[in-house]
Amino acid sequence: MDTNFFRQIGKMALGSRLRRLSEHLTEEATQLYQLYQVPLHPKWFPVFYVLSQNGPLGITTIATQIGHSHPSVSKIVREMAKAGLIEERKDQSDGRRNLVSLSANGKAIQPLIEKQYLDVDHAVEDILAQATHNLWKALDEFEFLLQQKPLSRRVLEHKKSREAKAVQIIEYKPDLQASFKQLNLDWIQKYFTVEPEDLKSLDNPEAKILQPGGSILFAQYEGETIGTCALIPMEDPEYDFELAKMAVSPKAQGKGIGYLLGKAILAKAKELGAQQVYLESNTKLGPAINLYHKLGFQKVPGRDTPYERCNIQMAVTL
Repeated sequence: MDTNFFRQIGKMALGSRLRRLSEHLTEEATQLYQLYQVPLHPKWFPVFYVLSQNGPLGITTIATQIGHSHPSVSKIVREMAKAGLIEERKDQSDGRRNLVSLSANGKAIQPLIEKQYLDVDHAVEDILAQATHNLWKALDEFEFLLQQKPLSRRVLEHKKSREAKAVQIIEYKPDLQASFKQLNLDWIQKYFTVEPEDLKSLDNPEAKILQPGGSILFAQYEGETIGTCALIPMEDPEYDFELAKMAVSPKAQGKGIGYLLGKAILAKAKELGAQQVYLESNTKLGPAINLYHKLGFQKVPGRDTPYERCNIQMAVTL
């Protein structure tokens, strides 16, 4: 097999390379069946083997044992029945289910294929003995690791990590006031109603947040402002600041922007001497609540709030 292409493209083509290897082995298996005069198609082998060891069985049971889908096994069973290798009959204990077993012709294959099993096993052992790495053991390990964490999830984690490195967290500037307001209006209007208390801060962030000693941060990605978060001083005997006005653009969600903003705003609070930070939210915002828990916030007893939408209050000790 010419593997130059796969060496050039690397591990991105893992699936394609395994498929090519599978196709190569399938071609060789076809030749081996002809050599041993076994009238099987390579893709029929798992069904044949299970039935030869444990038949008769229902299609669902076969599918579970060989790790195929029910439709895939049904198709193979139909093909093998057409070739006269298996037969079906009603399950006496459950008339809704058919049981599949090898036919007389199918059973006649067994003595022939037993010799093939023996020779193929020795041939594969020869290859594994000559190889630097044991492919069979490696496949076991690789499949186990994919079960623990799918490839798609691993890719997503690396995607978030790469994108996070490109995110810039910057301080408030007057020309970002419109972004601060719009980002917040977008999420509030999606789930709730904009309240007078919202507009006090969104229309006058410098007077309501910055001048009293607070802070406003923004997240920018590839030059675009995609998120914001504020730290508002509180006149409270227990809490120093309120984490508020956190918003992330819908098109940037899923990149971990909220977590980066949250970490940055809590670091800012610590820099300003805060010991405890408070926030208000709504349990309807499941992802937001999960984010706050990830940042260390825990539910606290309710306080008076100017927001009708608030039904949960949380705090974190720095």
